[in-house]
Amino acid sequence: MPIANVRELFVHELCELYDAERRFLQGQVEMVHRATDNDLQRSIRNHIVQTRQHIGNLEQFFRELGQEPRRETNEVAQGLVSEARGGIQEAQSDALRDCVINAAVIKVEHFEIGSYRGLITGARLMMGQSVVVDDLLETNLQQEEETAQIAEQSAEELFQEAMRAERPEGEGLLDKLNKAKNRLMGQ
Repeated sequence: MPIANVRELFVHELCELYDAERRFLQGQVEMVHRATDNDLQRSIRNHIVQTRQHIGNLEQFFRELGQEPRRETNEVAQGLVSEARGGIQEAQSDALRDCVINAAVIKVEHFEIGSYRGLITGARLMMGQSVVVDDLLETNLQQEEETAQIAEQSAEELFQEAMRAERPEGEGLLDKLNKAKNRLMGQ
């Protein structure tokens, strides 16, 4: 679809972000059933609720612009969902699957953060300082940032769990690394 002016570009980006949120909602619903870590499941469930709110906020933002909400295929979102599905299928253990799911969450959240930041910049330039932008788009951005932070903080623990699962008995790689680190630090 040709884009002739800034407003059309803005609406195009909005339509793609709307599509991305819908795709990611579907992906989260699939992931929450495949995750085995309780904290990861809880985080995804919480974000499913937020994502539904994000979709509603975007729909309200469309209406504020005098537009009907519509989706334009977001190929990046399509690729991220496809990649996550493939990784989940390929993971050979529950702990590895949890790592794959968490990594997918991090990638998705950072994509959404960038998308919302760009959309907010365009909205502010076109609409000025606006309660609508703050209440709808900024709220979505803040929640995406919080979700990314939670996933990033969980990554190390999930990887450690996967490493422990790989060594059913005896000293594992993580134990050896910790001992070597302690020797080097003089402990």
